[in-house]
Amino acid sequence: MTTLIESTGREQGGRTTALGMSTLAFTVCFAVWTIFSIIGIQIKKDLGLSDTQFGLLVGTPILTGSLIRLILGIWADRYGGRVVFAGVMVAAAVATWLLTFAYDYPTFLLAALGVGIAGGSFAVGIAYVSRWYTQDRQGTALGIFGAGNVGAAVTKFVAPFVMVAWGWKSVAEIWAVALLVTAAVFWFTTKEDPQHVARRKAGMKAEPISAMLEPLRNVQVWRFSLYYFFVFGGFVALALWLPRYLIGVYGLDITTAGIIAAAYSVPASLFRIYGGVLSDKFGARRVMYWTFGVSVAACFVLAYPPTQYIVKGIQGPIDFTLEMGLVPFTIIAFVLGFFMSLGKAAVYKHIPVYYPSHVGAVGGVVGLVGGLGGFVLPLAFGLLNDLTGVWTSCFMLLFLVVAASLVWMHVSIRTMERERAGEALARLPELPEMQPIHGPEHVGKLAGKTLEDWHPEDKAFWEEKGRRIAHRNLAISIPALLLSFAVWMVWSVVVAKLPAIGFSYSTDQLFWLAALPGVSGATLRIFYSFTVPIFGGRLWTTVATWSLILPAVGIGYAVQNPATPYWIFLVLALLCGFGGGNFASSMSNISFFFPKAEKGNALALNAGLGNLGVSVVQFVVPMVITAGVFGWLGGPPQIAREAAGETRLWLQNAGFVWVPFIAASAFAAWFGMNDIASAKASFAEQSVIFQRRHNWIMCWLYTGTFGSFIGYSAAFPLLTKTAFPEVNALQYAFLGPLVGALSRSLTGWVADRWGGGRVTFWVFIVMAVGALGVVHFLGERNFAAFFAMFLLLFFASGVGNASTFQMIPAIMRLDMARLMPAASADVRRLQAEKESAAIIGFTSAIAAFGAFFIPKSFGSSIALTGSAAVALYGFLAFYLSCIAITWFFYARKGGLLFDVERRRHSGPTAVATPAA
Repeated sequence: MTTLIESTGREQGGRTTALGMSTLAFTVCFAVWTIFSIIGIQIKKDLGLSDTQFGLLVGTPILTGSLIRLILGIWADRYGGRVVFAGVMVAAAVATWLLTFAYDYPTFLLAALGVGIAGGSFAVGIAYVSRWYTQDRQGTALGIFGAGNVGAAVTKFVAPFVMVAWGWKSVAEIWAVALLVTAAVFWFTTKEDPQHVARRKAGMKAEPISAMLEPLRNVQVWRFSLYYFFVFGGFVALALWLPRYLIGVYGLDITTAGIIAAAYSVPASLFRIYGGVLSDKFGARRVMYWTFGVSVAACFVLAYPPTQYIVKGIQGPIDFTLEMGLVPFTIIAFVLGFFMSLGKAAVYKHIPVYYPSHVGAVGGVVGLVGGLGGFVLPLAFGLLNDLTGVWTSCFMLLFLVVAASLVWMHVSIRTMERERAGEALARLPELPEMQPIHGPEHVGKLAGKTLEDWHPEDKAFWEEKGRRIAHRNLAISIPALLLSFAVWMVWSVVVAKLPAIGFSYSTDQLFWLAALPGVSGATLRIFYSFTVPIFGGRLWTTVATWSLILPAVGIGYAVQNPATPYWIFLVLALLCGFGGGNFASSMSNISFFFPKAEKGNALALNAGLGNLGVSVVQFVVPMVITAGVFGWLGGPPQIAREAAGETRLWLQNAGFVWVPFIAASAFAAWFGMNDIASAKASFAEQSVIFQRRHNWIMCWLYTGTFGSFIGYSAAFPLLTKTAFPEVNALQYAFLGPLVGALSRSLTGWVADRWGGGRVTFWVFIVMAVGALGVVHFLGERNFAAFFAMFLLLFFASGVGNASTFQMIPAIMRLDMARLMPAASADVRRLQAEKESAAIIGFTSAIAAFGAFFIPKSFGSSIALTGSAAVALYGFLAFYLSCIAITWFFYARKGGLLFDVERRRHSGPTAVATPAA
C-alpha cells in the first residue's frame, strides 16, 4: 500500500483534504447518530415512556449504525470510500428529515432505524483515510478522524438550545440539512484514495467478498471487538445516557445536563487524536493497559451507590452517608472519557497495520461489535434501572465489561509470553526464594500436576502410566460435571415451589426463571470451549466447579424472604448457567487424555453420567426441602400453602445441599487432576466449520434432540404444576431426565447398527407423535397419559442424542471427498476428525439454547392463551421440519448417508462420538 502513496505536494494536499473533510463529515454524522440523546428526553416525556423503552429508543439508531458497518466497510474496500461515504450521508439526511413525521412509539423506533445509517460512516471513513497514509502515521491519522466522535458533544451543546427555542422537530430538520450540505462539500472537495485509483488504472478487479471476510476467522479480531465494545460502545452508551442520568440523579434541567454530559463526550472524542500519537510512539499495548486499568477504577467509583451507614458507636449510633456530588462526578466522567478515547485509537492502530487490504471488513466488524455496545448498553441501563431501582447500576455493568476485557487481554499477553519463553520459563523454580540454590536436578520436581510428556497413542506409554492418570482425571471430572448439570437445572424444581411459600410471581415470570439458566449456560458453552487450552484443564475445572457456589448459596438465601426482589432471582438464574457452560470445557479437557480407541467411551461416560445431574437434582431436591438438613445454619422453614394443605418447607436446601459436594469436588479437581502441556487448540483451524453447511444442518437437528431433552427437563416440573395443580409433580420430575440419560447411554449401538441418519429420521417421527400425544392428553386432563407421552419424548430425545452425534463423523468423512478431492486419504481423514470434533462442540452449544426456548415458549403460550398447547404445536412443526431435513439430506435414496448406512458391514457403520 505504501508504494501507492506518493510524497508529491499535490498528493500531500489531497491527503490533507481527505483527512480534514472525512473528519468533518464523521463529526456531522456522529451528531446525527446521537440525536436521540437530547430529543429523546422530550419524546419520552410526550409519550410517557419507561426507562427501558427510552433505552431502546436511544439505542435503536446505534443498532442500525452498528449492523451496517460490516457491509459498508466491504463496499468501501470494493468501490472506494469516497462514493460510499457520500451515499451514506445522503441516505442518513433523508431518514433524519422523515423523523419529524413520526407520531407514536413504533413509528419513532422505525424512524430511529433510518437515522442510524449515519453511524455506519465510521467503517467507511477508516477504510478511506487509512489508504492515504503510511503505517507509521496511520495511528495519528485515524486518531484525528476518530475525533469526529465529538459530534456527540456538538449535539449536547447545541441541540438543547434549539429544542427549547423551536422544539425537537427543528433539531431533526436542521441536523438533516447540515448532513446534506456536508455530503455535497465532501463530494466536490475530495478525491478517490490512491489505492483505489491505482487498482482501477491497472484494471484489477476488487477481491470477492469471501476473501474480504477471511480475516474474520482470526480470534484477535474478536478480541479487538470486545475491547472496542467497551471503549467505543461504552462511550456511545454513556453519551446517550448521561443527560437522562444527570436529570434523574442531580435534578438538572435539560440544557445544563447536556452541557455537563459534553464534559464527558469532548475528551472521549478529541483526545482520540492523542491516543493515536501515543500508540504510534509508545505502542498500543501500553495504551490499552492504561485505558483498562484507569477505567476499572473509574467505573468502580462511579458504580458505588449513595449509601447511608449507621455504625453502633461506644456513645451511640454514628450515621453518615457516602454519595458522590455533581462536581466529582463530572471530573471522574472526564477522566473516564479521556482514557476511553486513548483506547479507541489504540484498538484501531492495529487494523491497517495487520490487515492493510481488508481495513473496511475488519474495521467494519470491530466497529460493528463496538457499535452494538452503544445499542445494547443503553437498553441494559434502562432495564437495570427498572429492575434494581439503582441509578448507578449502569456503571456496575460497565465495570464488569471493562474488567473482563482487562483480564482477557492480560491472559492473552501472558499466554503469548509463556509460549515465547518456552523452556527457559519451565526451568525456573516455583518460588523465587529458591533461585540461588535451584539446579537442573530440581526442575519440575514441584510441578507434578502438569504432564509435560503425554503420548496416549503410544501403547507402551498408555499401559505403563497413561491409562491410570487418564482414568483418575475422568473419575474426578464426572462428579464435577454431574454437579454442574444439577446446579444448571435446580431452578426447574425451585420455581415450582415459589408461589406456595409466598412469592407472588406470574406464570410467565416463573417460566423466565426456569428458562434463563438455559440461555446463559448455552452462551457460556461457546466461550468455555476455548478455556482449557488457555488456563489448563486442572485450573479451569477447579475454578468452574467453585463458580457453582455462587448460585447455590445465593438461592439458599434468596428463597427465605418473599420480599426478595425479582431481579435478584433473575441474576441467580443467569448464574446457574455456569453449570451449563462447564460441559464444554469438561468434554474438551477429557478428550485430551484418551487415545482415539478409547476417546468415545470416555466422553460417553463423562457426558452421560454428567447428564444424570438433571435427574439427580429433580430427585434429591424434593426430598431435602422437607427437612431441616442443616439445622439452624440453614435457616427457619417456610410455610407452604398448597391444595393439599399447609406444610413446612426448607426450600433453601435446594441450593445449600450442593455446597459441600461442590467444595469437595473442587478440592479433588485441584489436588487430583492434571494439566497437559501439549493441550492446545487453534480457533482459526476450527473456525472452518462455519463454512460447512452440514454444521448448520446438524445444529438444527441436534437442537431437536438435545435441545428437547434439556428444555423439557427444565420446563416439565413447572408445566405439570401449572397444568395439574392437584398432582405433586416433583415426585415424578426426575424420571424424564433419567429416561433420557439412560436411553442415550444404552442405545448408541442402535445407530451403530442401523445408521445414524435412519435412526434420527424415526426418532423425530416418534417425537412428533409424542408432542401430539402431550397436546391431546393435556386437553383431556389425563395426567397419567400426559406423563407417559413426556417419557416417550425423553426416551426418543436420548436415542436421538446418540444418533445425531453418530452422524457427524460419518458425514464429514464423506464430505471431505468433495471438499478435498486432491488430498490423500490420510489427510482427508485427519481433517474430517478435526472438523467433526469442532462441529460436535459447536452444535452442543447451539442445542443447549433449548433449555431457554422451551420453558420460555411454555410460559409465553400460557400467558397469552391460558394453555401450553400453542407451544407444543410449535415444537411439533419443528420436529416435522427435522423429519424433512433428515430425509432430504441424509436418509433418502441419493442422500449423503443412504448408501453407507445400507451397505452390509461386519461392524458398525461409523464410530460414535458421544457428547451432550
